[in-house]
Amino acid sequence: MPEAWKLPRSGTLEDPLRLAVLISGSGSGMEALIRHQQAEQCFHTTNVVISDRKDAKGLAKAEALGVSAVAIPLPEISDKQERRAQHEREVSEVLDDFGIEAIILSGYMRLLTPSFVEGWAGRILNIHPSLLPDFPGAHAHRDVIAAGAKKSGCTVHFVDSGMDTGPIIAQAEVDVLESDDEESLAEKVKEKEHLLYPSVIDMLSRGEIESP
Repeated sequence: MPEAWKLPRSGTLEDPLRLAVLISGSGSGMEALIRHQQAEQCFHTTNVVISDRKDAKGLAKAEALGVSAVAIPLPEISDKQERRAQHEREVSEVLDDFGIEAIILSGYMRLLTPSFVEGWAGRILNIHPSLLPDFPGAHAHRDVIAAGAKKSGCTVHFVDSGMDTGPIIAQAEVDVLESDDEESLAEKVKEKEHLLYPSVIDMLSRGEIESP
């Protein structure tokens, strides 16, 4: 069933769009976004950072920047389907508590269920470290190097119920050199990510992005 896209309202300086940033690791993209929000006159603000891992280093970074940070680890339920459903219910409760209007996935390594996405379609963004639709999945840099691609980059897209398959909003390119390995390519792409993602979120919060 296709998503019924519904974009968030436009924010204002007085009443910025309220965001939740979901992370699983170091949170470098989240940190770049919050620093952007704090340095600029933004129509969006990060109200809470959520991680599926208690040991995610990004949680402490968020708190150091004055943003609430919540760890919601997977519950200890043997049935995988029910475990995912319960986890997303707990995430939803936090989103409700903070009055969240849009979700920003930033290094969040869990695939959201179709039922969760359905309620947020048009209000969940993700950034992926390749030029989608090429090289989706968790090992984009490895796959780019293995394929001998000359270009890579990052893609901001709306999240749908597939993996890295949602409508593309914007991309930024980098050259892939023969000397590049996964680590050096990741660093080049990350620099682009930290500029592209905040700029796209700026556009979203100003009502400058059309619905898919």
